[in-house]
Amino acid sequence: MKDLWVPLSGAISQQRKIDTLANNIANANTPGFKKDHLSFKEHLTVLEKGHQDIDLPIKEWKPEDFYKSYDAENSYVKVAGSFTDFKQGSLIPTNNPLDLAIKGKGFFEVLSPNGVRYTRSGLFTQNKDGNLVTTSGNKLLSQLKQSPDIKKPTDRIITITPGHINITPEGEIHISKKLISKISLVEFKDIHALRKEGNSLFINKDIKNIIENPAESKILQGFVEQSNVNPVGEISELLKTYRHFESLQRAIKTYDSIGGRAVNEIAKF
Repeated sequence: MKDLWVPLSGAISQQRKIDTLANNIANANTPGFKKDHLSFKEHLTVLEKGHQDIDLPIKEWKPEDFYKSYDAENSYVKVAGSFTDFKQGSLIPTNNPLDLAIKGKGFFEVLSPNGVRYTRSGLFTQNKDGNLVTTSGNKLLSQLKQSPDIKKPTDRIITITPGHINITPEGEIHISKKLISKISLVEFKDIHALRKEGNSLFINKDIKNIIENPAESKILQGFVEQSNVNPVGEISELLKTYRHFESLQRAIKTYDSIGGRAVNEIAKF
């Protein structure tokens, strides 16, 4: 039955929303995580055909006249796309000198196995080579300098030596009062052009999207930015979505039951 596609498309869309909400809730305690939203689009066949008015027959109605739907049964719901909410998360003090939080719209630039990526997660540690790395092992990069000696991201990996470390709001790293590097803090013209990779990394596909002027964002040493997920709100939305999903499942079962009875009745003839 082609009518089955209407509730089925709705169920598929609601399942996608459940998955998105569940992922948000699972990362409620992930530093720097930004929650995702889905947007839905309803496809209406009648709009494609250009019908402006309801065409009701001016006559004595027959049963088939009640089913003049203009292919409305071919309407369906689909996920139009997903987008990330980049709202600032809460900044929590940790007193760890390698914990860094960004106040503003900036991102840390890091080097992952897949290339340069951007993150808001500022839980950094020092690996065996002395490099500043994220909890996933991605290396923190220094500010890009217009120098012939700096050609590759690997040339910008920040390495620190033992000593008292102080990081200024502008990202300058001082060890025992000696400037050794400056953290690359990047801002974007269109932040929504970024695409997620995993739960804490973002990809920028257009280099022209990077703002060339010095970042207005500031780095806070000894702080960490929490996820911007509100667990209570997300759980409430998850329960409401699951109820919608169950209603659509019941509708699908009803259509399936009607189809089964129709086949059985025809078989009697």
